[in-house]
Order: sequence, then C-alpha cells, then structure tokens
Amino acid sequence: MQTIGLLSDTHGWWDEKYASYFASCDEIWHAGDIGSADVALRLSAIRPLRAVCGNIDGYPVRQMYPKTLHFTVEDVSVMMTHIGGYPGRYEPTIRAELYETKPRLFVCGHSHILKVMFDKRLNCLCLNPGAAGKSGFHTVRTLMRFVIDGADIRDMEIIELAKR
Repeated sequence: MQTIGLLSDTHGWWDEKYASYFASCDEIWHAGDIGSADVALRLSAIRPLRAVCGNIDGYPVRQMYPKTLHFTVEDVSVMMTHIGGYPGRYEPTIRAELYETKPRLFVCGHSHILKVMFDKRLNCLCLNPGAAGKSGFHTVRTLMRFVIDGADIRDMEIIELAKR
C-alpha cells in the first residue's frame, strides 16, 4: 500500500502546508509547471518525488524531469505528463502514447482545474490536481492525496489550501 501526494502548477510558489499534508505520504508526484528547482528540491526533502516538467519550466527543471513519465506503483501502471487533457479531449501530442500504453492511472496538470474522471474506453482513472501555486486564474489552490493498494486506487482526498 502506497499513499501518494499529488500537486501541479506550483509555478515556483512554496507553501509550508505542502510539507504538512505530504508528511504522511510515501511519494509525492508533481504534474508539471514546478517553476523552480528549489520547489522540487524542497518537495523531495519531504518524500521521494516523481515529477514531469511543464510548459513554464526553464532549463534547470527540464534537465531534472522529463516531459512524460511512465511507472508502476503496486499493480497500477501510471502515465504522467503536464499537458494531457481529459477523457474525450486528450491533448493531441500525447493521445497516441496514451492509447498505446493504456495506463490504469493518467495524471496531468496545466488547466489549473481539479478533475477526477474515469475513461471507460481506456479503463483508466484520470487525475488533475488543479493548481497549488498562486499564478493563474484559479481561485482556490488545491492538492490531492490517495492510496494505491495493489490494483486499487482509493481514499481520494481533495485538499483546499487557500484562496489564491
């Protein structure tokens, strides 16, 4: 059983609440637009960090993290990228890879809109944690926590940090 802390779109913003909400997690995942290597290093000091770079990330972050990441946690295959879309409206640049690899869990960011959707066609849960930073049009900063236990993805928590 693994507890996962998920965030996206920090845009270089650090909030001490990240540490308190993710202290109980086994891993932290960042779905891009990290904004600075400092944020990534601070997150990885809390728990092991898996991350992808986003469209606003500069050279240091792009050197540290790939655009797309495939991995397995317990019995769940995961695909994570920053600009991914959602069921019925996947980003064209990743659509073929998504349909070819057919992950059980697809994670992306970019939209600053928190979404949890199931794609029946792919038999895949799609997660976008919204935006944890202060840059953007979102009004509430959000994070997610959930558990992967064998093949089950459960105990999903939506965490509202504060108004932007």
